[in-house]
Amino acid sequence: MSFHSVVIQKLLNANAHIGRRVTSNHFKIFSEGTRNGVSIVDSDKTLICLRNACDFIGHLSRNNARLLFVNTNSLFDEIIAQMTKTIGIKHDTTWRLGGFLTNSSSPRRFRGRNKKFNICAPEAPDCIVIFDTESKSSVIKEANRLQIPVVGLVDSSMPWETYSKITYPVPANDSVEFVYMFCNLITKTILKERKEAMAERGEEAVIGGDVELDDLTKQSTDKFVLPYEELSAIPEDASETKALLEKLVIVRFNGDLGTAIGFSGPKSTMEIVDGLTCLDLTINQIEALNAKYGTNIPLYVVNAVDAHRKVLEFLKKHPNKNIHSIQERITDLQEASKFAPRSAKGQDSKDEMKSFNIAQAILPLVNSGRLDILSSQGKEYILLLGSDNLGCAIDPSILLLWIMIHNDIELCLEVTPKSSILMPKKDWRFTDTMWMSIQSMEKLVAKDSLTISKIFDQHFAISVPNARYLPVEATSDLFLLQSDLYIFIEDKLTRNTTRENPTDPSIQLGPVFRNVNDFKERFKSIPSIVGLDSLKVTGDVWFGTGITLKGEVNIHAGPGARIVIPDGAVLENRTITSQEEIGEVSS
Repeated sequence: MSFHSVVIQKLLNANAHIGRRVTSNHFKIFSEGTRNGVSIVDSDKTLICLRNACDFIGHLSRNNARLLFVNTNSLFDEIIAQMTKTIGIKHDTTWRLGGFLTNSSSPRRFRGRNKKFNICAPEAPDCIVIFDTESKSSVIKEANRLQIPVVGLVDSSMPWETYSKITYPVPANDSVEFVYMFCNLITKTILKERKEAMAERGEEAVIGGDVELDDLTKQSTDKFVLPYEELSAIPEDASETKALLEKLVIVRFNGDLGTAIGFSGPKSTMEIVDGLTCLDLTINQIEALNAKYGTNIPLYVVNAVDAHRKVLEFLKKHPNKNIHSIQERITDLQEASKFAPRSAKGQDSKDEMKSFNIAQAILPLVNSGRLDILSSQGKEYILLLGSDNLGCAIDPSILLLWIMIHNDIELCLEVTPKSSILMPKKDWRFTDTMWMSIQSMEKLVAKDSLTISKIFDQHFAISVPNARYLPVEATSDLFLLQSDLYIFIEDKLTRNTTRENPTDPSIQLGPVFRNVNDFKERFKSIPSIVGLDSLKVTGDVWFGTGITLKGEVNIHAGPGARIVIPDGAVLENRTITSQEEIGEVSS
């Protein structure tokens, strides 16, 4: 299911498509016809009108315009009160006698209402948003007289005299569910526009003086995260998929060196399994797509200064392929440094989403003019990959490009959920994988928004399974990836379906396993761990071949002691502290 389909489904769930029994002639442009004598509102038209209305409200809020929300339906009071509280606008629930805006006359007769009185006319607003439009024709007439734009919900039976005076009509059933959805969209729009305006002025993103904007968007931000399971399937027509892939460029950033685990080159060139590296996997996947769909997807490898030479040497094993290598320049580094987040003490710190500085990958493309060349070749979208994520398979079945093209979405992040219940950004982990339009890259540079935290605030993300995020940060990661827990299927590293536990086992290897060369020496072969829950190894421990680990296994060799796990051993829910506990091992 695409992003567009998700929104349409929400409109249907809110009964926004159910009109009245009478369909005015001017409303037929929003109608799909009738069913059981009831007008059916076109949900696509509703969505278009919603976007237009929210764009207009957002434009006004960016310029600190005055908004007036009008409602006398008690069912909506709590929803609207919560919205106005969140966006920091005073919500006036009093009923005004006489002219609502002009206060030019008083009614001859007054029918009792359970409302307070406010005889003073309000300050003229820049826009009026009306939720119970049917009973507010007098308000609409006065707004029209003062040339104040009106955003209002309209139904199929609304007379032309009222409808024609509404600047931004939103055709929908004014159900409680839809009003809640509408208010939620208004809230997100206003907060987003205000934060962007404040960022451009270099001000703190604060509303009400002491409330951080992130606090206000806590509940709304995570709703822009689309579940992986709801993605659209690729088109059945292979020619349509080919047309999508022809617009795609793959960019892989090689910045991380493997020095932390004893590897001297870029981690993307380190052998992972079966003689293949992370960069090999990417190249093989691209070649498989090219062969299947008859495309020629280019790969651009952007290298940090200290990684460029070794990457060039590595690429010699892949001659005559559409691969282009770009070295990061000193000017790129200097420019990228301004995008690096800093701590309160002024020291460099990691981005909240724990990602690499994507400015280092984007700026060399922007500054070298490669984007202009790609655009002239008909390329429109880029898949940006980090240096060592083995799980990011370039799979058309989850082609986010399809969503972007059909919904005008410029940026999409791949994130995985975390157990944290803190701020929204901290609930998600960026997988170092991003889909973006080429046009959006220069916009990000111009806005100084090349940190994942800022991007995550402004664009939507997709929550992907943990199997699409398999970084190599320690030898314990190599242990998992080289075991039978992961297998290769069509050049993609795939989780073994025979494992019943949906999570990977916890692996803790002691300091003697930290260096990748020591790690290789201490394992003749990686044990079978499909049935393993956790493994903790400390001290001088060595592993033979054909070993099987199940349940919870702890192996601890004390000071001066040595433990060798023999060939073919099966350890299930065992704690071993000496060689005697597993028997003698032949030399």
